[in-house]
Amino acid sequence: MLGLTLDQYVYLLRGTGWTLVLSAIGFVLGAMVGFPLALARISRNRLVSRLAATLIQIKQGIPLPVLMFLVYFGLGLGGFEVPALVAAGFALSIYAGAYLGEIWRGCIAAVPREQWEAAECLALTKSQRLFYVILPQSVRLAIPPTVGFLVQIVKDTSNAVVIGFFDLTYSAKVLNNSTFKPFFIFTLVALIYFAMCYPLTLIAGAAEARLANRRAGPLRRKGLLRFWMGSAIHDGAR
Repeated sequence: MLGLTLDQYVYLLRGTGWTLVLSAIGFVLGAMVGFPLALARISRNRLVSRLAATLIQIKQGIPLPVLMFLVYFGLGLGGFEVPALVAAGFALSIYAGAYLGEIWRGCIAAVPREQWEAAECLALTKSQRLFYVILPQSVRLAIPPTVGFLVQIVKDTSNAVVIGFFDLTYSAKVLNNSTFKPFFIFTLVALIYFAMCYPLTLIAGAAEARLANRRAGPLRRKGLLRFWMGSAIHDGAR
């Protein structure tokens, strides 16, 4: 059937399923790591902020395949037998958490300073200002880059092949070794990755466009108001 048997296509689909599982683990646990890091980065405590920045720089400075090696074989040296899924998920979570923390820190910092000052005028505590005023606004800003980074996570799962994790890339490697059809197999794998990532790219683009329209709405209204006021002043002067 187009160069492969039905069982071989099923084998690729099994690898695709585990790719999605690893992507979900990396994103969910990465978000659990990234959110505290984002809050630490905006902390007024310089020690906490610098410590979080240092941790992020260390995580971002280590390539993901090397990090997977360190987790998988490092825990093995410590006497812990860790399944490849656990090691890959843990390493991907650390990696994703560093980048999500910086993405979300930037989104929080992008909220106008006036919003902090207005919330302070309402006699809200710092935590109330953050969770009731700032974070709801930063969430809208964070949706496009977060969904965009999810695409990167899906593609980065292919690095788990270095520790023998069974995913789409690993299944393609096994099939290539048995069929000797690298061009056909890896073209098919590229199409599968594209099919997984392209909808997420569309979602990120749609979210970004919607956010841009929401921002443009108040600006258009302000522009019309200024035009109307200018016309009224001009008519009054005549």
